[in-house]
Amino acid sequence: MRESANSIVPEKEEGDNWDSHWERYAAAANLNPAQRMRHNAILAALRHEKLPTPRLLDVGSGQGDFLARAATVGAAQAYAGFELSQSGISVSRSKIPQAEFVALDLVSPSSDADRFTGWATVAVCSEVVEHVDDPVAFLATLRRYLAEDAVLVLTVPGGPMSKFDHHIGHRRHFTRTQTRQVLERAGFRVNAVRLIGFPFFNLYRLLVILRGQQLVNDVDSKNETGASGPARLAMQAFDFLFRFSLKDSPLGWQVLAIARKASA
Repeated sequence: MRESANSIVPEKEEGDNWDSHWERYAAAANLNPAQRMRHNAILAALRHEKLPTPRLLDVGSGQGDFLARAATVGAAQAYAGFELSQSGISVSRSKIPQAEFVALDLVSPSSDADRFTGWATVAVCSEVVEHVDDPVAFLATLRRYLAEDAVLVLTVPGGPMSKFDHHIGHRRHFTRTQTRQVLERAGFRVNAVRLIGFPFFNLYRLLVILRGQQLVNDVDSKNETGASGPARLAMQAFDFLFRFSLKDSPLGWQVLAIARKASA
C-alpha cells in the first residue's frame, strides 16, 4: 500500500465485502476482548464528559454489539445505526429491536437516511475509518446526520499493523496527531485524543502480530465458534487484564477521540 502525499489518506484499494465479513467473523468479534475494551472506553467517555445522549447514532454499527450494550445501560433515549452490511443489520435488529438501522454507505450515501439529517446528539464511530480510503471525506459526510454541537466519539487503531489487519481491510493505523488532523479537516472541534491500552492491549496486539498468517487461517477455519479452546482462555485472560491498562499514555495502541461538530 502506498500512502498519498498528505500522509493521511492511503491510495485506494479493492473494496471490502462487509456481508462476507460479518458472516465469517461475527463469532470471533463476540469473543474479542479488544471490542469490549473499546465499548467500555466509549461508555466511560460519555459518562465522564457528562454528555447528553437523547439520540445515539452508531456509524458502522456492525452486528449491533455496541448499541446492544448502550441500550442495556440506558445510555440514550433513542438509538440508530448506519451499516453497510445487510447481514450485520439483520443480526442487529434481532439484538436491539427498539433501534432503527439503515443500510448506508457514507462514501456515497443514498436518500434512505435523509430522515436522520441533524438527528444525532451523540455519534459513535468505532473501528471504521481505518477501512476507508478518504477518512476526512467520510467524517465530513457524517456531520450531515449530527445535530448542532453534537458530540462524536471516535476510535481508530494505533500501533503497527498485523497480517490480520491487512486481511480485514485496514488501510492504515493512526497516531494521536493524525487523528486530530483528520477530525479537524472534517469539520470537528477536537476536545481530546487519548491513547489507551498500555501495556496489556499492546501485548495483546503484539501476539496478534506474531501469529501472522496463522491467525488469519485459524479465524477463517473457526467462523462458527470464533476460536479454539486455548484461544478462548487467552481472550478471557486479556479481558481481565485490560481493566488495568492506562486510560491515556504516549505508548497506547488504541486511539479514542472526543470531538464536537463545528459550525459550518
